[in-house]
This record gives sequence, structure tokens and C-alpha cells, in this order.
Amino acid sequence: MKVFEEKKGNIFRILSEAISEGIVIVNEKQEIVTSNEAADRMFGYGPKELLGENINLLIPREYRHIHTQQVDEYMEKSDPRQMGHGRDLYGRRKDGSVFPVEAGLNPFEIYGSKYVMALVTDISVRKGQEREIIELNMQLEQKVEARTKELKQTIKELKEEVAKRKEAEYKILESLRKERELNELKTKFLSLVSHEFKTPLSGILTSATLAGKYTETDQQDKREKHLKTIQSKVKYLNNILNDFLSIERLESGKATYKFDTFPLSKVVNEVIYNANMLLKEGQRINYPQNIDDISVNFDEKILELSLTNLINNAIKYSPAHTLIDVEVIKEKEALTIKIKDEGMGIPEKEQKYIFNRYFRAENALLDQGTGIGLNIVKSHLESLGGTIIFESEEGKGSTFTITFPNKNTTE
Repeated sequence: MKVFEEKKGNIFRILSEAISEGIVIVNEKQEIVTSNEAADRMFGYGPKELLGENINLLIPREYRHIHTQQVDEYMEKSDPRQMGHGRDLYGRRKDGSVFPVEAGLNPFEIYGSKYVMALVTDISVRKGQEREIIELNMQLEQKVEARTKELKQTIKELKEEVAKRKEAEYKILESLRKERELNELKTKFLSLVSHEFKTPLSGILTSATLAGKYTETDQQDKREKHLKTIQSKVKYLNNILNDFLSIERLESGKATYKFDTFPLSKVVNEVIYNANMLLKEGQRINYPQNIDDISVNFDEKILELSLTNLINNAIKYSPAHTLIDVEVIKEKEALTIKIKDEGMGIPEKEQKYIFNRYFRAENALLDQGTGIGLNIVKSHLESLGGTIIFESEEGKGSTFTITFPNKNTTE
């Protein structure tokens, strides 16, 4: 077997001596079966001195365990590839010195035995040149940095001067913008108040006049109907005024909150009771299940305002003979309430504006409304650590979901 290996080694040597790069061929035991003169010279060995040695002799000690595994893989896969895959590789000379190399591995088979041929190149010169380039680049960067620092100082001084001028211009423009916005808001507010107050006031006047005419005992039902209309319209106007007051308190930073612990059913019952007076023919509110044992630690007025706004909107923007579903989801430290309707829904292109103040969707312009309710609800909930989100599809309905912190979910 040794003679056979020597014959193959002679064949390998004849083929490799004409190549200027170092060539080292190992068998399956990772024993060197041949090396050309370039490889011997590169690693500091004499002719045939490497024959029979383990390839680890040419590998620095700290890389040997990785190298052994890689050679085994190359033997198994039998496909040529560049060794290292981007990592720096090093060889070890006879005198123990370490130097950078590049190595391409080529597995092959002769007479039923597997071998790996390593084509090794000493890249010490190139690495030295790379270091020189890096040092030159560092020097250049330092010079550039110094020049840049000087330039930045000059630019900073110019910017400060420009900033002062821009600040003066901005103050003037901002003052004009705020004045223009204020005038626009005043005009919009007056138009809104005029429209939203005129219709219910007209209804109140009409109902009051008609109620005064029904003086007979058998006309009591008609009188009661108009009295309820008056109550409803007055409540509507009162809600609008409360909304305007909420906006003023929010904008001035005067909004105050009072946390109390109270039964959730107390607020839900009151809101739904009042909402029942607004129901259209055939409309029905589906009362939430299993809420009698839920205790809430929150601002009661804000919760009532939020539910009133969402349920009243569901009634207003839904046709007759539809269902408004109220669902309560109790979590560990939060409470979620969903109000789902079967109404007109919100056009997709307008959904991003739905919480903007005074905004009203195109398909809702004919219904009464100020466009400030959702904005107020969102502002209050977010101030108290809560959220409001919605899902809607035009013509199919909307689902509004409010969630707020609540550590006392049971009494």
C-alpha cells in the first residue's frame, strides 16, 4: 500500500510542479501524499519532508479543529469550492510563523481512493498592501474630518444667522395662519351651531304649540308624544352644548377626571334606556350578557359619554328594523366594549378622517350631527390610557371598540 501511495504521489508531483501556486494533496486520513516545490518553499520544508504528515501540521493550532471538520465535509460532498467563504485563512510554517493564505479545495478520486487537492496562495504581500491602504484611508479620513469640522463650524454660523431670520419669518406666518384658522373655525362653528340648533329648536316650537292644543283628556296620548319630542330635542341640544364644553376644556388643558368604582351595569342601563327613546321603527339594542358582576374603576362620566355617543351614532346611521349589538369583553386588567350596527358604514376612502374634528362622511351629510363626538371620545379615552378603534364597510355596518384600563373587573 505504501508503494502504491508513493506511485500516486509521483504522479501528483509530476502534474503539480509546473504550477506556481502551492499544491498539497491529502488522502482520506488527511495525510499529505504529495506537495509541489512551491508549497514546500512556502511552508519552509524540504523536498518530500511533508509526505505522510497530517495536514494539521500546516494549520495554526487555533484553527485545526475547524479545518479537520471542513476537510471531512469536502471529502463527503466531493465538490470544488473556495475554502473559508469570506473568512481570513492562515498557514503555519515550519518555524512556527503564521501567514495569510487563500486556499481552493478540489476533491477527486483515483483508483477508488478519495483525495483533496488544496491550491494554496501566500497573500502576505496583498494583505500588507491592504493594511497600507487602510492606514492611508485613515489618514485621509482624519484630514477630511478636520476640514469637515472647520466647514461645519462655518456652516453652523451661517445656519444660525439663517435660523434667526427664518424664526422671525415663521412667527409672522404662524401668527397669520392661526388668525386665518381661527376665522375659519369661527365661521364653521357659527354655521354648525346655526344648522344644528335651528332644526331641533324648530321641532321644540312645533311640538310645544301642538301640545298646547291638546287639552282634552282623550288627547293625552298626543300631548305625551309631543312632550317626549320636546324632551328628546332638548336632550340633543344639551349633548351638543356638552360637546362644545368638552372641546374647550380639552384644548385649554382644563379637563379633569374623577376615578370611581361603580357597577358597569349602572352606566350601560342608563345609556341604553335613554337610547331606546331614539330607536327607529323595528330597531333593537341587544343588551350585553353577564355584566351584573363587573365592577369598573374609571371615570363614570367619560364612560357614559363614550357609550352614549357610539350607541346613538349606531341608531342614527342605521335603517329601521336593524340590530345594534353591545358586547362586553372582560380581561385581566382591561375592559373592552364593542358596539356593532348594521347601518350605512363609512366609505373606505374617508375612514382615515373619521376621528377628525367636524369631519362628516359624505354618506352621512343629510343626518344631524356636529362631527365632534368621536373626536371628543377619542381624546378623553387616550387621556385616560384607553383606545378606540373601528372596522367598517360601506352599506354593511360598523363596529366601534373601546378599551380602557380596569383592575377591578369583579365586585
